[in-house]
Amino acid sequence: MSFPIRTAGLFALPLSLAFGFGIATPALADAQRLEADLRALFADRGELEIGDVSEAAVRDRISAEAIRFESESGERLLLERYEVRGNYDSPDSVHLEGLSVLDELTQLPLLEAERIVMEQPSRAVFPFHESLHSDEVSVGELQVDNLSADMSTEAARRYLDDGLDAQGSGRLEIESLHGVELTPSTIGRLELSGIAGHGDGGDGLGTGRFTVASLVMEGLAGLDQEGEERFESLELRELDVESDHLVASLERLLADGSVAQGGEMRLDALALDLARMIELAPAEERTRLRMVSNVLTDGSGELLMDALFSGHWETDNGETLLLSDSHIDVDNAFRWNLDVDLPVRLPEGVEPERYLAGIEGLDDLEGLTILGGEITNVLSNQGLFGRLAPIMAATQGVSEADFIAQARTQAQGFGMMLGPEIGAVLTGLVDMMDGRASELEIRLTLPPDSEIDALSADPLGLPSKLSMQVETR
Repeated sequence: MSFPIRTAGLFALPLSLAFGFGIATPALADAQRLEADLRALFADRGELEIGDVSEAAVRDRISAEAIRFESESGERLLLERYEVRGNYDSPDSVHLEGLSVLDELTQLPLLEAERIVMEQPSRAVFPFHESLHSDEVSVGELQVDNLSADMSTEAARRYLDDGLDAQGSGRLEIESLHGVELTPSTIGRLELSGIAGHGDGGDGLGTGRFTVASLVMEGLAGLDQEGEERFESLELRELDVESDHLVASLERLLADGSVAQGGEMRLDALALDLARMIELAPAEERTRLRMVSNVLTDGSGELLMDALFSGHWETDNGETLLLSDSHIDVDNAFRWNLDVDLPVRLPEGVEPERYLAGIEGLDDLEGLTILGGEITNVLSNQGLFGRLAPIMAATQGVSEADFIAQARTQAQGFGMMLGPEIGAVLTGLVDMMDGRASELEIRLTLPPDSEIDALSADPLGLPSKLSMQVETR
């Protein structure tokens, strides 16, 4: 299992901040070299002013102050101080203070950072045209304090590319950004804390806000090749979202994106405030939504769930075995478990890691052959099915006993039309509503030497091709 990421947008910011800065000229004194490098960086791009460039009384510190640049399009970059510490040819660190980029039309801050520190950078000033492509560019450690970005302007959309929702707008603030072992293609570790955003998220979320206590990503790679971006692990803590359409919180999201061994994604304590969301819904929809909420939450109005999606693969003699053990646990409602054990044959010449990671071939299932295997689903009642019968009976104006009897008759009728296995599944659901069973297990045995694209093309014919066993407990 792998989790692709995009460098456009949020994760492009630390790279652009770290690698966005001229060309050194060793023959000049260090202070003159710094000024020459900065001027070369902005040459032919607009007008540059530098207030003062000097070597500090403290040894091996060269600084440029009051830097002001205005591009040909009118955007402005302001920097209070740029300081190089240590040997200019191999700096200990580079410090930037008071960085802001102003929009060309409104002159409001598009991007601001209180302080940026690069430890063990490979150069004092990075050439802009080489910064994201040269293997010689690196930063040992990056620290950014109080970073904020305005997502509402056309300039922001140009800088952040398609990482922005075309309809979205607003502001993003990050108290601290810390990166370790940065190169144009990799980041060893990236940690963001104190994240907050507000604005219009488009049709999906509407106007609202969100906060995240921390976001940590490790082992980022392939950042210089679109479509090849990967990470080894991701951990997000304490997410809160409140918008026109969604009110939710998440205690933790943990994802393992290792391509070589598979991976997993875990959601801990995802809470949906259905009561608040119903209040935000159109008046004509609230009655129906309250009924659904009462069934799911037993009247509490809050849906709380945990989930785990796990998968990995093993390869032996040209055959790949896909294994998965996943579950969704909705508090006081239901639990669903999925267990997958499928041997498959990949197209000739395709590496399993790249195919299954989505790097090659995932959008085209032709040539992927299933060699048998099993898929087991287990649905457990944790209160939901006991609430379904009374509510459904009330909506139909019949007694609960009559509703159960009608449902059982309908399940048997569908079984006669669609097959005994489908009838057994529907009857099992009725038994769970009636309190006769608390668990329904469906085990599918797949036929050997079946091409997955052929199975997908004829979903109605699947029951005749699969072996299905249904059991209630």
